Amino acid sequence: MEEQLKLPQRRVVGTKQVLRAVKEGKAARVFLCRDADEFIYRQVEAACEAARVPVTVLDSMEKLGKLCLVNVKTAAAALLP
Repeated sequence: MEEQLKLPQRRVVGTKQVLRAVKEGKAARVFLCRDADEFIYRQVEAACEAARVPVTVLDSMEKLGKLCLVNVKTAAAALLP
C-alpha cells in the first residue's frame, strides 16, 4: 500500500489537499504522521473519523515525504481510489 504513495496519479500530499480529498469522498486511505503539529494531526484525524476513512499512522514526516517522493517533510497524504 505504501508503494502506491509513489504514484502521483494515485495520491495527494499535504494537509490541505488531504482534507479536501477526505471531505469530497475521494480518499481511500490517509497516512498521518505522529510528529505532525498537534492541531493538524487532530484536524485530519477528526475529518477521517467523520468520513470513515481508514488512517495509517507513521512515525515521521520525513519518512512520509520520502515515501511520496517529495523533497519536504509531509504531515499527511492520502491514497485515491
